[in-house]
Amino acid sequence: MKLLKKGAEADIYLTLWNGNKSVLKIREKKDYRNSTLDRRIREQRTIRESNVMSDVKSFGVCSPLVYYVDTKMCKIFMQHMEGKLVRDLPNQKIIKTCEEIGKIVGNLHKNGIMHGDLTTSNFLSMRDKVFVIDFGLAQRTDKVEDHAIDLRLFKEILNSAHADIMEKSWGGFLKSYKKVVGLPRHNRVLSQVSVIESRGRYANVV
Repeated sequence: MKLLKKGAEADIYLTLWNGNKSVLKIREKKDYRNSTLDRRIREQRTIRESNVMSDVKSFGVCSPLVYYVDTKMCKIFMQHMEGKLVRDLPNQKIIKTCEEIGKIVGNLHKNGIMHGDLTTSNFLSMRDKVFVIDFGLAQRTDKVEDHAIDLRLFKEILNSAHADIMEKSWGGFLKSYKKVVGLPRHNRVLSQVSVIESRGRYANVV
């Protein structure tokens, strides 16, 4: 078993499941939390993540297959994807892929799913398809503000990690997002993104 990523929320390993390469996600105990509360949080997040990963497939969003969920140990064994993270693609490919990501996020929001960690590191390109990975912070919500938080984070990532192609990438994302969610919803979410941004500017001034 090989450690791929050690995160604040969970650790990711490369391992085997029934002889096939698999990704194992483990939510380890957090000693700073009350033990009963800690177990409940880890179990709930493990169950929610595995359910969301499975449910999004029903409305056309590609995500890794879930092989096995161990709720007591807070483990998820899932499909290992051989593709390339969108963040590592050539710039022109990122711009094009952001159009597809806009469609994907639109589908998630239209079906009441907030991803919670929309970055170019959580989308993977494989065989001309774009897969969403890491639903660890996903929530079921139809709230405009929650969906705006998703978009605001993605915009921030484009601005920081892909500044030279930010405008084209963000424009393509929004164009596809609007097609899926519709103009009225698109406008409400974008308006809330502006509100969130203004809060940040005010906090910086203060």
